Amino acid sequence: MGFAATGPLTPADYEALARRRLDPAVWDFLAGGSGDERTLAANLAVFDRVRLRPRVLTGIGAPATGTEILGRTWQVPFGVAPMAYHTLAHPDGEVATARGAGRAGAPLVVSSFASRTFEDIAAAAAGPLWLQVYCFRDRATTRGLVERAERAGFEALVLTVDAPHLGRRLRDLRNDFRLPAGVAPANLGGAGFSSPSGHARTEFALSLDWSVVEWLRSLSSLPVLVKGILTASDARRALVAGADGIMVSNHGGRQLDGSPATLEVLPDIAQAVAGDCPLLLDGGVRRGADILAALALGADAVLLGRPVLHGLAVNGEQGVEHVLGLVTEELTEAMTLTGTGSVTEASPDLVMGQWLPDTPPGRTRPQRPGPGQANRSAGGPAGDLRRGELHGSVSDPVLDTMNFLNEITHRYPEAISFAPGRPYAGFFETEQIFTYLLRYLDHLGDGGASPDEIRSALFQYGPTAGQIRELIADTLRADEDIDVPAESVVVTVGAQEAMLLAVRALIAGPEDVLLVSSPCYVGITGAARLFDIVPTAVEEAAGGFRCADLEAAILAERARGRRPRAFYVVPDHSNPSGTTMPLEQRLELLDLAARHGILILEDSPYRMVSPGKQLPSLKSLDHGRRVVHLGSLSKTLFPGARVGFVVADQVVVGADGSTGLLADELARIKSMVTVNTSPVSQAVVAGMLLAAGGRTSKLNEGTAAYYGDAMRATLRELDRCFPEVERAALGIGWNEPSGGFFLAVDVPFVADNAALEVCAEEFGVIWTPMSYFYPQGGGERSLRLSVSYLAHSRIAEGVERLARFVRSRVDGRP
Repeated sequence: MGFAATGPLTPADYEALARRRLDPAVWDFLAGGSGDERTLAANLAVFDRVRLRPRVLTGIGAPATGTEILGRTWQVPFGVAPMAYHTLAHPDGEVATARGAGRAGAPLVVSSFASRTFEDIAAAAAGPLWLQVYCFRDRATTRGLVERAERAGFEALVLTVDAPHLGRRLRDLRNDFRLPAGVAPANLGGAGFSSPSGHARTEFALSLDWSVVEWLRSLSSLPVLVKGILTASDARRALVAGADGIMVSNHGGRQLDGSPATLEVLPDIAQAVAGDCPLLLDGGVRRGADILAALALGADAVLLGRPVLHGLAVNGEQGVEHVLGLVTEELTEAMTLTGTGSVTEASPDLVMGQWLPDTPPGRTRPQRPGPGQANRSAGGPAGDLRRGELHGSVSDPVLDTMNFLNEITHRYPEAISFAPGRPYAGFFETEQIFTYLLRYLDHLGDGGASPDEIRSALFQYGPTAGQIRELIADTLRADEDIDVPAESVVVTVGAQEAMLLAVRALIAGPEDVLLVSSPCYVGITGAARLFDIVPTAVEEAAGGFRCADLEAAILAERARGRRPRAFYVVPDHSNPSGTTMPLEQRLELLDLAARHGILILEDSPYRMVSPGKQLPSLKSLDHGRRVVHLGSLSKTLFPGARVGFVVADQVVVGADGSTGLLADELARIKSMVTVNTSPVSQAVVAGMLLAAGGRTSKLNEGTAAYYGDAMRATLRELDRCFPEVERAALGIGWNEPSGGFFLAVDVPFVADNAALEVCAEEFGVIWTPMSYFYPQGGGERSLRLSVSYLAHSRIAEGVERLARFVRSRVDGRP
């Protein structure tokens, strides 16, 4: 982040540093309020008076900080509030804020008076963008802002209703504040902006009423939130007027001085809204505990303002990311120590404060039913359970991603689906199962096994570590030049169990860090979440993974007092992006792992089903036992067997000096999870390996050629449907993987669940949002295409449908 461990440790530290760096008049413009600044002070003071009730021995583990707002999953329950002229704090302005906020997983609300263009901000953003809207006297100005923001990919409008003109800000009057040269609203034409208050007096519409909400809704398809609500009665009026969301706000204490602090009025407004729309709050939020207090009193999310500008002023985009990261750490700590397993579990009984209304302990905050849930009373049958009382992982959005895709697929069965990464069904014949099973039984008999022993090999549990370890070790030696003893292999229930065993064994406590290449397969993040492990994402650059980024992440974690233990990566034809790590990066990664004392979790399920000669696997290059190899036979043989494996030849030394293999420890864990991998599945898999002479590469010569043709066919259709001369104007592009099942397509709009559903229903094609695969946010404007199981004719038709959908989005049609 650009600071050592002795650098800023709290948002307050950043505030002090920012004040010293900024011109005094600029500081006053950013920090000041209206009148005597009573409301400005009240916003802070009310949070200072809040006390949170700790709860002990709750067993919640790592809390889930994600939430859903307007159908969009936020990684954290807070975003960046709209503030004008970020270039006052840093030359890169809102572009730097967007980058830092995106890396921290926080959405950004962009001011109408942003000092960078909407297009530049959108290009830098990795998370949701909303536009804050003032209604100008010339409504064509407002219309132009809305249309431009929607074209840039903004997702919502935030109508500020508490500022028919700007409040009387005494600091600015005493300083006769004028914007410095070069600072101006980048998205508004005209002149006269040097005095913000003077411009507002002449340009803001004074006589607005509630009909402005309907008018704003008529300008675009974007949802409209109303910002500046401080009473329950106005909240109800906003709902009647058609608002899609409400922001409890007093403009940061910059409008009516003497108005209440936002947290003071939040409970009454939450009760009036009663979960009918998202309820957000800003004003005075300075700590993670402040966010938890607001959530407990009824907010669905909060917005931070000045602390973000403080980070921006001190260290640009890295400062923004660090401030928001500190707040996330504080929130996570507060949730853990209060026994709050997820955002939805926060309730009024967490909060103590003399100013609070009568909120008896145990009263839960109003909540909207989630997808597929019906409204139901709190007093159901005695056997009913509350999701909030279950482990936090069940509320984590990452566990819902595949379920949503399955739901969409079943709802639109006629749609062409590029979503599932499953093998082509045409390669399988039912009778083969029996042929391969008998082949293995013959192998056992030829090896001297008695009929009783053969029967036992099929009908009994068998060894926990697997009964075909020798065959898998032989295959690895023949196909991959991985020479390891059979004792280092554990046969697992698919590669997913291999991940789970490795993560459980290697990440021993909260100080241990699992790093993952991002975007990454959701299976690793899901497995980590089950154990309350929050992976640290190492985001790929445009050309793929870079060792320098991993090393920076390792050093940053050590600076926080944590211990990096393992790095998960798919080096060949990765899921989801299809990228392949060059040989020089592989060698550099092994050297880096040795220097920093970490292990590499290598997951490469697509090597044998990809055409052409493959680069050496990391494990085959591993001469220092730094690689734990996670293997899957789902793609190379068949997924229904659910057989995978893990190669763990690392030596483990006991407290008494005894030694064994990491594989032995993984088998111990497995004995308490699945006990063993199905002996029948192992027998069929073994028969397939024996039939191919132990070489999956030989077995997959035809399949690799088929999948290579499917990838080339998909790329040809993309070229045909999106001619090169049109791509820049459309804002679309894609990578060109040399193998595997997947490729990534960049698009000029937010490719989220809502867009996917429209695409499936109206255009008959299904894809996967790339945002599913970014554990700390990102990928919102990309989608994944899987090419593995579609015939070429279906690929051609599917890409044509996708092209029609993309053009409809670019043209602004629904």
